[in-house]
Amino acid sequence: MMNPWRLRLLSQLDTLGTVRAVAQAAHLSPSSVSQQLAVLEAETRTQLLERTGRRVRLTSAGLILARRARAILDHMDGVEAELRGFGDEPAGLVRLGAFQSAIHSMAVPAVTRLASEHPHLEVELLELEPHASVPALRTGDADIVITTTDFDELPLGPDLDFVTLATDPVLLVLPPEHPAARRGAVDLAACADEPWSFDVPQSYMANLALRLCRQAGFEPKVVCRFSNYMMSLQHVEAGLSIALLPGLAVDRRYRVATRELGSPVTRTITAAVRRGSPPRAAVRAVLDALRHQEHGRGAVRP
Repeated sequence: MMNPWRLRLLSQLDTLGTVRAVAQAAHLSPSSVSQQLAVLEAETRTQLLERTGRRVRLTSAGLILARRARAILDHMDGVEAELRGFGDEPAGLVRLGAFQSAIHSMAVPAVTRLASEHPHLEVELLELEPHASVPALRTGDADIVITTTDFDELPLGPDLDFVTLATDPVLLVLPPEHPAARRGAVDLAACADEPWSFDVPQSYMANLALRLCRQAGFEPKVVCRFSNYMMSLQHVEAGLSIALLPGLAVDRRYRVATRELGSPVTRTITAAVRRGSPPRAAVRAVLDALRHQEHGRGAVRP
C-alpha cells in the first residue's frame, strides 16, 4: 500500500528537481527525504530513483508515479471531505496563493464573503509571486493560485486549468510634483535618466520592468529594490524614484501620480488549479467567490 505522504515527496521531487529542494519545502533533512523515498520504492516494489553522480533522478517508472501522484492525492482529499459528512457543502482547508497586490484587492474580499456563506470552509492565504505560485500548485502546497499568464518565465503546461479573473494595467508611478505627472500617456524613453525603484531580482515585476525599459532603448538606473509595493510607493512619494507597478498595487493612501504608458501594457490575472479529477466542493466555492467578485468589476482601472 502506497503512503500518501511519500507520494507527495515523490511528486515534489519531479517538480523541484533535487532531494535538497524537496527537503527544504517539506521542512525535513535530505537524508529523511531519501529514506522515505526508499521506503516508497519498497512499498511499490519498483525502482523509482537512480543515481547519476551525486544527484538522484526519477526512473521512467518514478516519473509515471510522480505525475499521477498529484491526481491520486487530489482524489483522496475529495474522498476525505465527503467522509466528513458534509456532502456537497464546502468544507475543510483550501490553500489559496496570491501575489502581493491581489491579496488585499481580490483574495481577502473573497475569503471574507466565504466565511459568512460557508462556516465549515477554512481558507489559508499564502503570498506567492507568479514565479513561485505555479510550482507551489504543482507540488500541492497550494490548491488554487491567483497568478498571471503574461509572465514569460512562468512554466505553464497541460496539467493546469486557468480561469480569467481580470485585466490590470501596468502604470508609471511618479512623485506628484514630477513634470511628467501633468502629462497624458508617457513614453518610457523619456525616463531614461530617472532613478528607478524595482522589485526584487527575478520577480515578475522586476523582469517586466527591465524588459520594458530595454525595449524603450535604455538600461534603468535602479536605486532601490523592495519586495513590498508599499515601500516602493513610499520611496516614490518621497521623490526619490519612479516605478512601474501594476494598477492593483497602487494604494491611494500614498501621494503619487500614475500615468499610462504610451504603448499600453496590461497583465491578465487568472486563477489556476491542477487539472485532473473534478475539484472538491471547497475548491469550487473559492473559485466561484473569486469569479463572482471580479464579474462586475471587469478590467481593473488605474
